[in-house]
Amino acid sequence: MAMSRIPGPIEADVLKTMDAIVKAPEVAKALELAQAGAEAAMALQVHLCEIPAPTFEEQVRAEEMVRLMKANGLKDVTIDGIGNVVGRRPGKNPEGPLLVIGAHMDTVFPAGTEIKVRREGNVYYGPGIGDNCSGLRCLLETVRCMNEAGVETEGDIWFCGTVGEEGLGDIRGSKYLFRENNTVNRIDGFLAIDNTDLGRILCSAIGSHRWRFTVEGPGGHSYSGFGTTPSAIHAVCLAGAKVAHLKVPADPKTTFTIGTIKGGTTVNSIAASCSVDIDIRSLDDGELKKAEDFIFKAFEDAVAEENAIWGVTDPKKQVHLKTEPIGNRPGGTRPDECPVLQASRAAQAALGIELTSYTDSSTDANMPVSLGIPATCLSAGGRQVRTHTIDEYYECFDIEKGPQLAMLAAVALVGLAGEHGTAPLLKKNGV
Repeated sequence: MAMSRIPGPIEADVLKTMDAIVKAPEVAKALELAQAGAEAAMALQVHLCEIPAPTFEEQVRAEEMVRLMKANGLKDVTIDGIGNVVGRRPGKNPEGPLLVIGAHMDTVFPAGTEIKVRREGNVYYGPGIGDNCSGLRCLLETVRCMNEAGVETEGDIWFCGTVGEEGLGDIRGSKYLFRENNTVNRIDGFLAIDNTDLGRILCSAIGSHRWRFTVEGPGGHSYSGFGTTPSAIHAVCLAGAKVAHLKVPADPKTTFTIGTIKGGTTVNSIAASCSVDIDIRSLDDGELKKAEDFIFKAFEDAVAEENAIWGVTDPKKQVHLKTEPIGNRPGGTRPDECPVLQASRAAQAALGIELTSYTDSSTDANMPVSLGIPATCLSAGGRQVRTHTIDEYYECFDIEKGPQLAMLAAVALVGLAGEHGTAPLLKKNGV
């Protein structure tokens, strides 16, 4: 088991609520629809995968998500100011809580990457086929099954395809969703759908800071400039050696890496510029800041050391450091009694899914978790392998359980309306 902490019990009232939901005829029908529609759902996943959607270039896939959301009966489907696709499924009670279910639309693959899904038995090969086309498929199937079965809820559910979850996208779609919408419609809970491991529930969101460190100087010829011209690349190498010796705690887990390095022009030049991108992560803001401070000092000291090695004191001839923030994902944790965690675990239990991973990651759920809003990340079923590589592939099995899991958790959170109704586990406006 991948447990960052051992979970407490599922509350008896939550289990009772879930039992009532599962026994409701319309919910039972929706669960059956997910099972019956699995083959068509997999075809939908392939279809979405073959629509390119690099981070910052999700527009074409977003337009197809609009069409599909409308076809599945969502109301007021729009593309918001940053590019998220948002569709509303209204509840019966205007005073009910508002839940958002989101799956990110973007992929890590640049424009021009060939994306044609190839099938071998139950295995599908294609960049992005798992991450996160499985999540988009799960999102749309949840809508379809609830609408075709006539499942009515007390509170509203917004279904959302988000932009910019990957890499330098810096969860910008999720950040926008909570910054902009919460001024008018406070979101009371959030379920991300990302990953395929049905046994995984995120109880913590890993915070991360990303920086670009650039060293710049006059540069020069490798022979004639030698001895009087400091090198931007040498300074970065000195800094990297210092960073490599940074000691970080295992608990709370804190990590760092120099992810990319770029610089120089030719083999016989003293480099005038060199830059690196650095990722720093931790479950604890204090430890994150300690690591960040160490890395900043390592670069400052390395630049000073490179200038001193060559005895360069004229600022015009020295190398200098520039820093640029390129990512800031807020983090946090949710207590075991958080209604989103409780509902998700109860939904797992109802479907016979063992909780095998109660852990942490960095997803669209980071933003609401950092704001104290009940949130977690669920999975879509099947299994994604070699994620973030052009050799990515997806094993198709248990894919009906993704939408079944999302639906049961969502209905418990916003309340089942009608004859077999249940009270929402989420509180409206946190009250």
